[in-house]
Amino acid sequence: MRPHTHHARKALLAALTAGITLSVGGFGTAMAANVGSAPTEHGAAQRIAAIGNGQAKNVILFIGDGMGDSEITVARDYLHGAAGSFEGLDTIGQPSKLNDTQAATGQYTTYSVGDGIADKGKAVITPVTDSAASGSGWATGTKTYNNAIDVDTNGNPQMNLLELAKAAGKATGNVTTAEIQDATPAVLGSHSTLRSCYGPQGKSDGSSDNSAKNCEASQLLQNGGIGSISEQLLQTRADVTLGGGNKYFKQTAQAGTYQGKTLEEQAAARGYNYITDPTKLSSVTSADQNTPLIGLFSSGNMPTQYLASEATAQNPSKDAQPVQCTTNPEWLGKSGASLADMTDSAISLLSKNQQGSSNGYFLQVEGASIDKQDHNANACGQIGETDDLDKAISAALKKVDISNTLIIVTADHAHTSQIVESQPAYALSTVLKSPVDGSRIVVAYGTADTDAKNDTGGYNGGSMSHTGTQLRIAASGPGAQRVSGLTDQTDNFYTIAKTLGLASSSQEIAALSNDAKLAIAKDGQTISAQLSAFNGDASVSYQLTDPAGTSIAKSVSDSTVSGIRLNTTAITPIDLSQHLEEGKSYILTVKGLQSGVEKTISFQGPAKAASGYTPVTPSAKADGHGITSADDIGTLGTRQLGRTGTAVVAILLLMLAVGSAGGLLLAWRKGVFSK
Repeated sequence: MRPHTHHARKALLAALTAGITLSVGGFGTAMAANVGSAPTEHGAAQRIAAIGNGQAKNVILFIGDGMGDSEITVARDYLHGAAGSFEGLDTIGQPSKLNDTQAATGQYTTYSVGDGIADKGKAVITPVTDSAASGSGWATGTKTYNNAIDVDTNGNPQMNLLELAKAAGKATGNVTTAEIQDATPAVLGSHSTLRSCYGPQGKSDGSSDNSAKNCEASQLLQNGGIGSISEQLLQTRADVTLGGGNKYFKQTAQAGTYQGKTLEEQAAARGYNYITDPTKLSSVTSADQNTPLIGLFSSGNMPTQYLASEATAQNPSKDAQPVQCTTNPEWLGKSGASLADMTDSAISLLSKNQQGSSNGYFLQVEGASIDKQDHNANACGQIGETDDLDKAISAALKKVDISNTLIIVTADHAHTSQIVESQPAYALSTVLKSPVDGSRIVVAYGTADTDAKNDTGGYNGGSMSHTGTQLRIAASGPGAQRVSGLTDQTDNFYTIAKTLGLASSSQEIAALSNDAKLAIAKDGQTISAQLSAFNGDASVSYQLTDPAGTSIAKSVSDSTVSGIRLNTTAITPIDLSQHLEEGKSYILTVKGLQSGVEKTISFQGPAKAASGYTPVTPSAKADGHGITSADDIGTLGTRQLGRTGTAVVAILLLMLAVGSAGGLLLAWRKGVFSK
């Protein structure tokens, strides 16, 4: 048997087994999740495979956090009357609107696979999801446990839509009325085993450090991890990021290149246009990878449009004096930063920057506090936030061409509010009077996780709960028909990825790192490795050895969130200076922790100019974290399979592309893989 043939055959058999599943689940016919088991692999929870061939230049995903059918109906009945319609929410998905024959409406399932980090690795079907697990589902195509951000059930980072859109050369945006570190915006820019790991000092304003409570220790930079959510958002580098949470940018980096600097200072050093004044949003005229925009307009979540209403125990006087909602004087819509304002600005900025105008863009917009006010049993609060989302959708429809832009409107999970006939005896409720048709609307809340009634029958803060019911999903534009019928949250990942032409299967995503490059560069007194084009990876590991194989230095590998977090589609430096001695030879190996791609380079430690060391002159700095271009020093190489193994992989990928398990078996019998 020739060298490598035995190993190639073993690899083929393993891949053949997996390939049969891939050809069914990734390329063709309808499918369903495996009943009775937890679908934990990438794409395993899809309910459909590929329907339609729609291709769009742009995709805008609107998320109403906690916006189940009941929340939509409560807001419609109050704001427009029971016989009325939303201008935006009720337009998307209707074939009779927008002259769009592709428009479609469906429902999708939202379950997670574990109820918190204690279930990491267990893969337990969990009927009621939280925003982190649900957002991870549509962002990555992979189910995970509640409280997890873009990691699988074992804690392994999964590539998300924003990272994949950047790899395809598209402009990207992330807009929310929540803190930008909150679950839904976080799933487009970070990977975290705990959703509460907001910053290097945990979930604080920087005056204290509670990272031990809010972060898994191995994820923190000082412990060799990939860093907190805020630190990763800066590395993912969306062109436009708008929302709240500026108090968390007061936190100070505890390790790494920016140790001792606040996140505000880090943003400035990386070239961001960082603004906190909502009145300045309308004056921003450009945002791109050279100068991305971060606008954080409140210390925490952004103020709601309406002042709070209080849910109370059954009381006949409420029927006689129904509530009407009043505008919150602190609502930032009065200052130019409503959700509609932010959506309008984001679309303008993304569509005219170089990448957006030529390649298109991906934008996510979240109406966050529908959920937050539902938790608070605050009917007026959730109604105002639903209205804000509807107006944001309307703003988008006025700016985009629906023939080349797919718009999807959906939610992350359902919630607790119910329209009922009369005040319930065993639940809190609010009685509203619609200002449109005068109808009496009773909204009940009965899912508090602790006793929610105080001594006078009022609400005392016991948080109302999510529910596990399926959700509405509606779409207009190219590819919209994929949302028809019953799908799963993870199907949304494939709808968006396929419509934009992004890598979506595990194999396609891993292949984005095939052209990865590794170089050694000198910038002043710093000798660093320069990593680029690891576009199928969120993080890497490295090991520095001498020619005899003795380890000199290596990255931490204690957990799935250890390693070096990559600067998405930009150069990532690894400072090697402290490990090098003058004139000595070294070998550096870098491995993509998601793709498995390895790169090696041999080089000599710094020497005096006469000894032949060629310093690299940096042409420019890329967002403050490294050199944008560098010459190789030494031999740049990749650990490869050898000719036989390479041939096997090439043939295997071709066979899988056409989904032909039978073809693989025939080729095996004809001896193709022994040649």
